[in-house]
Amino acid sequence: MTDVIEISMRSAIADIPAVDWDACANPSGGRPVDPFTTHRFLSALELSGSVGRGTGWDPRYLVATKADQIIGVAPLYVKSHSQGEYVFDHSWADALQRAGGQYYPKLQIAVPFTPATGRRFLTRAGNEAEALSALIQGTVQLAADNGLSSMHVTFCSEDEAIAGQSMGLLHRVGQQFHWENRGYDSFDDFLNDLSSRKRKAIRKEREQAQRFGGEIQSFTGDEIEPEHWDYFWRFYQDTGSRKWGSPYLTRAFFDIAHDTLRDDMLLVLAISDERPIAGALNFIGRDTLFGRYWGCTEHHPCLHFELCYYQAIDYAIAHGLRVEAGAQGEHKLARGYLPTPTHSLHWIANPSFRAAVSDFLDHERQLINEEMEILTDYGPFKSTIIEEQD
Repeated sequence: MTDVIEISMRSAIADIPAVDWDACANPSGGRPVDPFTTHRFLSALELSGSVGRGTGWDPRYLVATKADQIIGVAPLYVKSHSQGEYVFDHSWADALQRAGGQYYPKLQIAVPFTPATGRRFLTRAGNEAEALSALIQGTVQLAADNGLSSMHVTFCSEDEAIAGQSMGLLHRVGQQFHWENRGYDSFDDFLNDLSSRKRKAIRKEREQAQRFGGEIQSFTGDEIEPEHWDYFWRFYQDTGSRKWGSPYLTRAFFDIAHDTLRDDMLLVLAISDERPIAGALNFIGRDTLFGRYWGCTEHHPCLHFELCYYQAIDYAIAHGLRVEAGAQGEHKLARGYLPTPTHSLHWIANPSFRAAVSDFLDHERQLINEEMEILTDYGPFKSTIIEEQD
């Protein structure tokens, strides 16, 4: 007789042993493919108050158990708004509410405030297919049983998107700009793949950035000092207030991250007169460097490009990584970051509304595919490089 898979929820990640969660989040051990679904990262969000009461991100971690063993987990949240998701459904919410429906609350399987691609249905080795299926079915049933409008899975892997679509979920395609490492030995090797005009433009930007009057230093692991976060918090607040009104992360997040996540982080600082005046925070995955946050207290020409994009490429080349530079930003194209598809899954309760959203996604997908082709053709690489990538 096949063992039954039971689905349950936990309102605090501390209620799930870290060893069991990470056996699903990082089944092969070693450095995780990405750190964002690890127990330590999600715990830092929760313990710091970045998610939880009053934030609109109410944790309901999903757990799949078979024969008293946890075989799958998922970072599930009850959402009362659509902030911090980077897969925009505000128009869907407006449409349903204008028609007399109630869009919120909704269920969201995601890493809060983190538009980085990765697995969202986390499964223990040897249980991948059955745990994934059980988690998807369990989440849909949970939304239906509670009369919720919808369930969303954002920045999932392509494999998960294919599996979810086969189970009746709607598949949405988005676009980001990622830098791919073609086995470069140096930054100059990368530049040699670019057209002459783009190569000269990047060199000029790097030269301009270096004139800010100080030096650029990178820190990771124990090289990161607690006082670095005092400076970075000011940078983060400045960027957050200009982009989305108030920062998503609390100050306490960075203190907790210093204790539990500093081996997963690369902090790049521009230092003038022994004082950091700008910084970029990246997270280190097994194969990918994830650019996450940037800010400054002094504005200098091209310093943003240097800290966020070129320093990331330098580090990626030295460590054999690729770079995901976060959401949006066609300005990344000229700097060697090419358009790359991202994926999300959606379950809509109302049949008529589901049909309308499905039709919208079909048209959107076609437009995005066309846009990616056009942007790739206009990219900075020599035509022979583009042909090889195709």
